[in-house]
Amino acid sequence: MEKTIIDERTGWEYEWKGEQYYPTGRVVKNGVMTPAEIPEDNAPEEESRILGIWAQRHLNYIRRNKKSLYLDLYMSGRLNAYLAEINAQAEDLFIRTVKEMAALEGVTEKLKAEDQMEWVGRMNNIRNRAEEIVSRELIFAS
Repeated sequence: MEKTIIDERTGWEYEWKGEQYYPTGRVVKNGVMTPAEIPEDNAPEEESRILGIWAQRHLNYIRRNKKSLYLDLYMSGRLNAYLAEINAQAEDLFIRTVKEMAALEGVTEKLKAEDQMEWVGRMNNIRNRAEEIVSRELIFAS
């Protein structure tokens, strides 16, 4: 098996890594190897954002299970913006879910003042369930 190949249709160079070919970011034009040109409106973001826990979990998921989505986002320079949006949605859903579940189950500041250990236990239970909901509906779906 060849270490590198060139797609005759597009001119992109691909390198064998592990069990499949990955794009190297170089293009062959008229027999000369050059860096791939990315249109300005889709140029990779210059500043990298710090990813939250939800974005990191989703990134690991798409790297392992949705390789074509990951490569498309990475090569187009939209990966960080996509992950930032996922993180914001997940954080919003998590906070909203915790508040709603706590209100439905009567976990209030009054309970916190009367019995702190009971309040901590019930809030931990609610947070764990909310985390599972966010993971199932947003992080490990798509």
